[in-house]
Amino acid sequence: MSGRLTVIGLGPGNADQVTPQATQAVAEASFFYGYKPYLDRLELRPDQVRIASDNREELARSNEALAKAAEGHSVAVVSGGDPGVFAMAAAVCEAIEAGPAEWRTIDLAVVPGVTAMLAVAARIGAPLGHDFCAISLSDNLKPWDLIELRLLAAAGAGFVIALYNPISKARPWQLGRAFECLKAILPGTTPVIFGRAAGRPNERIEVFLLADADAEKADMSTCIIIGSPETRIIRRGEKPALVYTPRSATGSKR
Repeated sequence: MSGRLTVIGLGPGNADQVTPQATQAVAEASFFYGYKPYLDRLELRPDQVRIASDNREELARSNEALAKAAEGHSVAVVSGGDPGVFAMAAAVCEAIEAGPAEWRTIDLAVVPGVTAMLAVAARIGAPLGHDFCAISLSDNLKPWDLIELRLLAAAGAGFVIALYNPISKARPWQLGRAFECLKAILPGTTPVIFGRAAGRPNERIEVFLLADADAEKADMSTCIIIGSPETRIIRRGEKPALVYTPRSATGSKR
């Protein structure tokens, strides 16, 4: 007997940014696995069960959810933002690949959500208006040397760069080092957006120049967007500034 497993993206934290598809998927599931702060966003019925685990237990959580689905249950794995962006969809796929053959017969669906860089970009204008990439600064699952290589390559190629997992108590130095790497490639006038808790009551969106970017202004709730040499800041008097990257590119460096 095989059940169903749905990996659901809950967006950046604002209930208005949860998609109707995600809301419907929550209504249809019976067992919910996830990081406790994400599970706490859900208003579940008495017949729905939540199973919380720590943020760094993604693979164990996936295994438990798949085992429950293999028993014939309707199971949800919840994720903040989009489950396919540094989140639970990849962990579930890893578990299926390494797990028993019966897990490959489970009906699997991934429900997308608004990821942090999109929420931050929407609050400030259009910094992702041209080519961009996303890089996680966490070296828990990849070496720091590889992160630096990717940062330098992306900056040198003219990509706007969204940084996920920029800093934590266990990783206090990586963001500062990332800024040092980027300053060697990009002009000091490159806009840098610090977007914390975008769309939530404690939202904080700030714009700096790369030359003045301070890693201590970020935490794990912050997504950072670093512009390309062509990214612009539009000053609007008393209104908040707009940051955008033009749709066309020349490849020139300012």
